[in-house]
Amino acid sequence: PSQAAQAKAETRIFAKELLRVRKQESRIATSKATLASVGMQVNEAFAMRKIEGSIKNSTGIMKDVNTLVRLPELTGTMRELSQELMKAGIIEEMVGDTLDNDEMLEEGDEEAEGEVDKVLGEVLKDRVQTPAAQVPQEPAAPAPVPGQTEPEEEEMDSEEVLAQMRGRLEALKS
Repeated sequence: PSQAAQAKAETRIFAKELLRVRKQESRIATSKATLASVGMQVNEAFAMRKIEGSIKNSTGIMKDVNTLVRLPELTGTMRELSQELMKAGIIEEMVGDTLDNDEMLEEGDEEAEGEVDKVLGEVLKDRVQTPAAQVPQEPAAPAPVPGQTEPEEEEMDSEEVLAQMRGRLEALKS
C-alpha cells in the first residue's frame, strides 16, 4: 500500500510540474511575440527617420526648383511654343499642298507630252513629206514649242521655291 500511495503522490507532482512547464511555455511564446513586436517597432522608427530625412531633402530641392522656375516666364514660353507649333502646322499644310500640286503637274506634263508629240509629228510630217507610217515616233532633237517652259527653268524655279521654304523653316526654328 505504501508504494501505491507513493506512486500516487509522484504522479500528482509530475502532473503539477507538467502544468508549470506548459504555463512557462505559453509565457515564453508571449515574450517571444512581444520581442518580435518591439523589433518591428524599432525597424519602423528607423525607416521613419530615413523617410523624414528624404522628405527634408525633397523639400529643399522643391524650394530650389520654385525659386528657379518663375510661373509668368513659363507661361510666356509656353505661349511662344504654341505659336511656333501653330506656324509649323501651317508650313506642313503649305508643303502638303505644294506636293499635291506637283503630283497634279506631273499628270498635266504627261498630257502635255502627248500634245507636244502630236505637234512635232505634224511639223515633221509637213517638212519631210513622208507617209504617216514612216514618221518617227520620237524625234532626235525636238524643236522648242513657244509657250512651254524648258525643264531647266522648271528645276531652277522648284529649287528656288524649296530654298525659300527652307529659309522660312529656319526662321521659324530660330
